[in-house]
Amino acid sequence: MGQVTIYLEDEIEKKMNAAVKSAQISKSKWIAQLVQDKVANDWPQSIVDMAGSWSDFPSIDDIRATHTEDAPRETF
Repeated sequence: MGQVTIYLEDEIEKKMNAAVKSAQISKSKWIAQLVQDKVANDWPQSIVDMAGSWSDFPSIDDIRATHTEDAPRETF
């Protein structure tokens, strides 16, 4: 298991200490969870690599322009 040394500004350290106390875990475990969340990737790398590769994919404005009202829902 690796070790990392970090340096924090005083104000950031105070906020981290409060969060650690609230979570009732060690600083090390709290930081490790943050790192794990940041590096977690639920998509296969091949899919991530394809992001933005479709030049003819409609823009969000184009998609929203075709938005219609929902059909009335049944009442029970």
